[in-house]
Amino acid sequence: MYPKQFSKLIGTLEQLPGVGEKTAQRYAFSLLEKEPEDIADLILSLQELKQIRRCRICGFLTDEEECSFCRDANRDSSKIMVLAYPQDVIAMEKTGSYNGLYHVLNGLISSTKGIFPEDINIEGLLKRIAPETKEIIVAVSPTMDGEMTSLYLNKILHDKGILITRLAHGLPMGSSLDYADELTLIKALNNRRKIENE
Repeated sequence: MYPKQFSKLIGTLEQLPGVGEKTAQRYAFSLLEKEPEDIADLILSLQELKQIRRCRICGFLTDEEECSFCRDANRDSSKIMVLAYPQDVIAMEKTGSYNGLYHVLNGLISSTKGIFPEDINIEGLLKRIAPETKEIIVAVSPTMDGEMTSLYLNKILHDKGILITRLAHGLPMGSSLDYADELTLIKALNNRRKIENE
């Protein structure tokens, strides 16, 4: 058996998504070999996470009231791209093909998980729609929950006189946006399509 502190570290690491017992053990042994200053940096980084909050406008991560995207006056305010999670914003930004605004839902509607429209950042999106808003790009992963969220957004936005589009081509059903490569995301963004009412 490992010493109590080491076992506790393994248990803590196992709480991270995708980290099983073996991976947690590898991480723990790796940390054991680190220099004290590297461990101090890691501890400081973890403590500073408490300063991270959601942007009051779009829901992305920031250490201020508003994120860097919302503060950037050079971004195209006529487009708002709606994404499920902050990591999706980073994936899209890496393509260099989009210069509009973002809106992070911080989740997807899921009847099986008990997540309803009022549980995610949809109300914030409705408040952001302004006269200069011309297009809402729904850029959620093409999963069952993503489809449900997309259809709901189309339903509540279709009478606002705004073009509502979705990413297309290259994103297979059931995939996660943050795992897609940059070329796939560029194609999906360039080939977005209007969401049709059923």
